[in-house]
Amino acid sequence: MTQTATAPTDFEIFLSCPPGLEALLLDEVREAGFKGATQLPGGVTCRGGWPDVWRANLELRGASRVLVRIGEFRAFHLAQLDKRSRKFPWSDVLRADVPLRVETTTQKSKIYHAGAATQRIETALKESLGATISPEASLVLKVRIDDNLVTFSVDTSGEGLHKRGHKTAVVKAPMRETMAALLLRGCGYTGDEPVLDPMCGSGTFPIEAAEIALGLQPGRARRFAFEDLATYDAAACEALRRSGPARETAQIFYGSDRDQGAVRASTANAERAGVAGITRFHCAPLSEVQRPDGPPGLVMINPPYGTRIGNRKMLFALHGAMGTVLKERFSGWRVGIVTSDAGLAKATALPFLPTQAPIAHGGLKVTLFLTDPLP
Repeated sequence: MTQTATAPTDFEIFLSCPPGLEALLLDEVREAGFKGATQLPGGVTCRGGWPDVWRANLELRGASRVLVRIGEFRAFHLAQLDKRSRKFPWSDVLRADVPLRVETTTQKSKIYHAGAATQRIETALKESLGATISPEASLVLKVRIDDNLVTFSVDTSGEGLHKRGHKTAVVKAPMRETMAALLLRGCGYTGDEPVLDPMCGSGTFPIEAAEIALGLQPGRARRFAFEDLATYDAAACEALRRSGPARETAQIFYGSDRDQGAVRASTANAERAGVAGITRFHCAPLSEVQRPDGPPGLVMINPPYGTRIGNRKMLFALHGAMGTVLKERFSGWRVGIVTSDAGLAKATALPFLPTQAPIAHGGLKVTLFLTDPLP
């Protein structure tokens, strides 16, 4: 693709996620029917047109962002970059009245100074498109110069897709909804069993599980950067947007926490997400957590790791007690625990299956420890 902006019906779409979760995102993307899905470091690529971009933002639970490759050309020096950037058909995708910012990376290229490259592209955008460049702009043009190939991509999401639009109350060290969705997928959760989190924090796991069970669109309550592009068709996009559930569920989703503030936050977040009717939150220490009535399901926990919250030595006793409670009261339930410390997972004495690759999470590497149904 040389000196041309994206074709209207078939171009490359990149769906980002934390390293270590690519295979799970690939599974979701293929399940959702996107064509040509391929796993890459840090995400998944697929192919499609602008309606596919809108649908990816609205429907994919695990993608962090949706980027669209809008064109590329070769440039071996700044003067060539300047000339070709001025000829690029920006107006096919970008609007002159919407401010944007440019982010550039460069590697293995004769143009090695990212700042100088950014300046040339910004000038081309201002003079050929009439665009306003602002460091505060929510619309981002990402420029990658790799082996002298200049590639332009637009971030069509804006705010990260973990911002579903309904969680205003958060507690310490929250887990992003996108990551929670992929971890639930990694546990084999499909929406047809109850989920319980005895350290629920702001309720991310139970709320995400409830949304999956109802088939709710994760992006139903927010806006996206693609709404500010020249390619946006409001009526066509609105036809893809569902405000209510796609199906019914008989399952209930449970959360508890020893912190009353966390329980209040979870309850408020569930109410805003529209899942209050199938979620139950209450204040209780781990020692008082009981198995709910009904069929077995999944216990999903993101406990303190000791790196940000809690003292590691004290956490060994906590994890030991957690393992005891789960083994004694949750026969038939599977358990998923997310931690950066394999020693803490081992302290539970739970029969974990072999683990997968570690996952990048807020500067740490965390691992999902999963069991089969407990005896």
